[in-house]
Amino acid sequence: MKLLIASDIHGSAYYCEKLIHAFKDEEADKLLLLGDILYHGPRNDLPKDYNPKKVIPMLNDIASDILCVRGNCDSEVDQMVLDFPIMAEYAIFYVENHMIYCTHGHKLIEDMKLPLNEGDILLCGHTHVPKYSKKVGYLYMNPGSVSIPKEDSAHGYMILEGKSFLWKDFEGNYYKRIEI
Repeated sequence: MKLLIASDIHGSAYYCEKLIHAFKDEEADKLLLLGDILYHGPRNDLPKDYNPKKVIPMLNDIASDILCVRGNCDSEVDQMVLDFPIMAEYAIFYVENHMIYCTHGHKLIEDMKLPLNEGDILLCGHTHVPKYSKKVGYLYMNPGSVSIPKEDSAHGYMILEGKSFLWKDFEGNYYKRIEI
């Protein structure tokens, strides 16, 4: 299975459209969203083409292809307009013998004790910074932000295919690859 993993759309119709094009171009099986779908949040500037009403139908058109966890900017009212579940605090899936614990990251900090074993992965968004780091007992990964990247990072996403994680920008360039 090939997953496109993204986080922090924050209501940007411009970058949501780029994300959907990337999803189709990558021919991914599922789109895993790590939260913060519609609202920009009180600490962020408005992203380019901030238009949550336009983002809603864009994502609803591919609702059957989306897996999602709740971000700190997502609320019950957002769930009322989206045709895919967004309220789960976390999701778990496995790649071979590695558990991948997916959450937005606003309630978990990188060094928090989690039910993870050696080689398992904590996959979070929230910080808007692409990251990979080895922790005691697990790996931490973040795809960065679709619409409001921070620390001079690119607007982008991750691909998980087989045992490879690949960080990419919307021009199709990859800038980091990790094999698990």
